[in-house]
Amino acid sequence: MPTSPDRLRLASYNLHKCRGMTGPHAPERNLRVIAELDADVIALQEVDFRFGARPEALPRKLIEQATGMVPAPFLGTGENSLGWHGQTILLRPDLRDKAEIRRLPLPGIEPRGALVLRLPGLTVVAVHLGLMRSSRRAQLSRIIAQARRIGHDRMALTGDFNEWHDSRGLEALEALRVVTPGPSWPAPFPRLRYDRFAVSRSIEVLDCGVLHSETARAASDHLPVWADLAVDAHEEMPRGYHPARITSRIPGEGGAAGAD
Repeated sequence: MPTSPDRLRLASYNLHKCRGMTGPHAPERNLRVIAELDADVIALQEVDFRFGARPEALPRKLIEQATGMVPAPFLGTGENSLGWHGQTILLRPDLRDKAEIRRLPLPGIEPRGALVLRLPGLTVVAVHLGLMRSSRRAQLSRIIAQARRIGHDRMALTGDFNEWHDSRGLEALEALRVVTPGPSWPAPFPRLRYDRFAVSRSIEVLDCGVLHSETARAASDHLPVWADLAVDAHEEMPRGYHPARITSRIPGEGGAAGAD
């Protein structure tokens, strides 16, 4: 008898460096929001401060205790960075051993990149697209061009698309289904739909939404978005997927740092 699909909650949240709309730096608020989402996988943007050595704005040591989630293993921008180009992915601890992750550099005026997380039954591509529409178009085109190399026919893009329009700038996603749960920016009075999902048409979206809690409205300039997806958690990784290994160490870890 075939197994029924499992429900996986995927979320995206731009932390705005844990400063709320105007400050102060208060990561405990963002950690409460992350816990409130009750996600299995969450793509985070702006987890590091922007200048200098890009130190973490969201303290790594507090994440698991406060949220029950752990960062995916990969090499960050700097020695004290939580993310790469300000992005990281958190996931349930039981998913960490099943995960493969690689970094995908993206074109554009500003330095940008995507994180590709491989799980049984699903590939998650986490993005924080550029401020210029021409850059966003080039970045999405690069991701779609790499989709076959990424190697999974069930793919979900999520993140801060930095695109307020519902179709303009998203032309490269024509083969996918764009899911926009609702306005997510600015957090106190959301009007623009910057944060989205784009999923393979073979993926069933069971539900989606925007978290409008009082804490979420104060913790960042973005509200987090979430989508419940039906995935086959028992599916094996496709044959031929052999990501390169990074030999640099993750801070606080004794082993290699995932895939690049």
